[in-house]
Amino acid sequence: MMLCGRFSLDLSRPLVMGILNVTPDSFSDGGRFDQLDLALAHAERLLNEGADLLDIGGESTRPNAASVSPEEEMDRVLPVLERLQGCGVPLSLDTRRTEVMRAAFAIGIDLVNDVSALEAPGALALLAEHPAGICLMHKQGNPDSMQHHPFYQNVVDEVGDYLGRRVSLCLDAGIARERLLADPGFGFGKTLEHNLQLLRGLPELEARAGVPLLVGLSRKTMLGTITGETIASERLGASVAVAIEAARRGARIIRVHDVKATHQALQVLEALGSSAID
Repeated sequence: MMLCGRFSLDLSRPLVMGILNVTPDSFSDGGRFDQLDLALAHAERLLNEGADLLDIGGESTRPNAASVSPEEEMDRVLPVLERLQGCGVPLSLDTRRTEVMRAAFAIGIDLVNDVSALEAPGALALLAEHPAGICLMHKQGNPDSMQHHPFYQNVVDEVGDYLGRRVSLCLDAGIARERLLADPGFGFGKTLEHNLQLLRGLPELEARAGVPLLVGLSRKTMLGTITGETIASERLGASVAVAIEAARRGARIIRVHDVKATHQALQVLEALGSSAID
């Protein structure tokens, strides 16, 4: 059971996290939901399709993305968070900025999904004061440069060690282990081969982190490299396939754009009697 703000999440089956980007420049759906009415309509669609959580982000962290100010990020996400308070599922805020987290707590969020794993000044102390769940993600470099020349001696060892250290820091700060998730950070300073090694190594990564894993592979460039599909929104088949493989290898939360298709695929996997790889 994961403690997630107002909610306790049963992770005995993989959960689906629906992505809601209120940005003009996200890699797949940038600009489609950057108006409040469009964002709320998409949130309703994701919920109707079976989303167990909603992940709201106001800054694109795609490769080569330009940074935005904290004020602009808050202008994008806070109205959406306020309107979704009664939606019935945990609200996750996708941010790496302490001031954005603090402002969102004043409205109400259940999970902080941080690509910087609470490395921002004051973030760890802030989260120690609130009951929200936390997702700690690994990345190498920053969005504007992370895909230039990613390098690892052993990507599974290095990512696993990093996640384990961040979890330990949270525990030392008084944050309960039951509030924590870890994310290997597919595509965040990784080549295709790095990503494939991490996917194969999910069981080892979970053991090293000591907490359940959240994975985000939906529509990513690695899938385009494998399939030759250059349009992100056309990578549905590849996204579902990799979501199922992640679930079979132990991922507990799957972060996706295409909730309905992923939810149906996971239902079939569950009906087969086991979501874990033998």
